[in-house]
Amino acid sequence: MEPLTVPGTLDSLTIIGQYVNAAAAAAGLDKKIAYRLRLAVDEIATNIIVHGYEEAGRAGDVLVRAALDQATLTITLEDTAIPYDPRNRLRPEHIDRPIEDRPIGGLGVYLTTESVDRFEYEYVGNRNRNIIIMNRPKGAGSPATG
Repeated sequence: MEPLTVPGTLDSLTIIGQYVNAAAAAAGLDKKIAYRLRLAVDEIATNIIVHGYEEAGRAGDVLVRAALDQATLTITLEDTAIPYDPRNRLRPEHIDRPIEDRPIGGLGVYLTTESVDRFEYEYVGNRNRNIIIMNRPKGAGSPATG
């Protein structure tokens, strides 16, 4: 698939979601796995836009790339927002408490990294790279790269 570049605004989330849905379909992911992927990408993209750009008083784009190989679908989100490695977000202390006893927020990044097959982060050339990897079903088709 061709890469997608969108403005780092909340209005871009719909376009990003459509791109991810198309990539998931091309990869042969079932609906449940595709849904988990879409939620993970949406959470990371939202955090880039809200915390990395808006709250930091910055503007920029989000580059989304999908790459398929025989075994995996990899979605990479790149941005020029402030450096932030989501893997540093520890398991929230309140995760095991009843929902009414939990504070609002703080679960999105944790749930994202737990709901995908692999999550990686790089900071290269003044760019954050959030890399989300989902395993493809066996026999899903021939590889295509993007």
